Order: sequence, then C-alpha cells, then structure tokens
Amino acid sequence: APVARGDRIEEIASDILTASPARFTLCGHGLGGMVAMEIARRAPDRVVRMCLMDTSPLPETPQDAAAREPRIIAARSGRLDDAIRAELPVDCLAPNPNRDEIQQRYVAMAKSLGADVFTRQSRALQRRRDQQGTLRRLQQKVLLINGEYDTLFPSRRHDFMSELIPHASHWVIPDAGHLPMLEQANAVTAALRDFMQWPID
Repeated sequence: APVARGDRIEEIASDILTASPARFTLCGHGLGGMVAMEIARRAPDRVVRMCLMDTSPLPETPQDAAAREPRIIAARSGRLDDAIRAELPVDCLAPNPNRDEIQQRYVAMAKSLGADVFTRQSRALQRRRDQQGTLRRLQQKVLLINGEYDTLFPSRRHDFMSELIPHASHWVIPDAGHLPMLEQANAVTAALRDFMQWPID
C-alpha cells in the first residue's frame, strides 16, 4: 500500500482505503503502522486483523517535531543522505556486525524515493493524531512486533500498546532493532505466517 503521496496520515489512509478490498488484513511498520491505526479508526469493519510493528499510537511531541525541521532542510538542500541517517541512526539497530550494511540498505531505499517523499512523510509524522482511543476500541486480534534493540519505539512502548488493545499478542524479535524485517527476516516471516493463520471472527 503506498504511503508516499500525502503529507497527512489521514490523507494516506484515505488513498489506501479507496484502493483496498471490502475486508482485509493490515500490517504496518513505523509510519505504516500509524497509517494502519488511522485506517482501523476510520473503517474498523473492513479490517479483519492487524499487525503493528515498531510503531507508536502517540502524537509527535513538540520537541521531536522541531527536531525534524533541520532534517527536512537538509533533505531539500541536497543532503538527503545526511537527513536519512539522522532519521534512522545506526544505534537504533541491533549491535550486530551487519548493522552498517542494514542501515545502508535502508538509506538506499529512502534515497530512491527522493527528498519530496522524505519531506511529506516527515510532515505526516509531525502532524499525526493520538490513536490511543482507537487501540482501546479495537475488536480485532492484533499482533505487536518489535525489535529487541529498537530505541525509536522500544519494547516498553509496545507493552503499553498491548495494555490498550483488548485482543493483543506481543512478539519481541531478538537481535533486531528498528528494522527487524531486514535484521532478522526469518523470525519476522515466522511471526507473520503464524499471524496469518489466526482465525477471523
């Protein structure tokens, strides 16, 4: 599902809902998880189950929103590499020998989308709403996944989310940080395969 067009999470969610089938399973990481929560808020009857990975239901703090501005300026002035590395510092990944390579793969992906997408997604993150109420109202089964070493959205944030959601399971991926699908792909795949076997009420 595309998350690169709008500069508000509500706008991104509307685009996805327009292009989605009548009922579907949602899985979102980071910003994608925030979009998934907005989709569930808007169309709870269309979401049959949901996986939220390394994300947060909380709005951006004023301090974090202000900290994005220098990164946006850097991206728009030809220093997209620097902006991306500041957005995803290497220490938010697990302390494994390959974490520099993992970060480089992420940087290459983000650079392929360009500075305009970086700016739009940064604005969407700055303007995101509080979704705690959405999580409390969820009736679907929800799988929460996070990397053990994620410093951006740590395990305790997912423990908090698990307490909000009536039917939640929480799976921590060992030896992974903010990008468990790249750092420990087999473990994430196993968790998602199990999740897709959950019965739909």
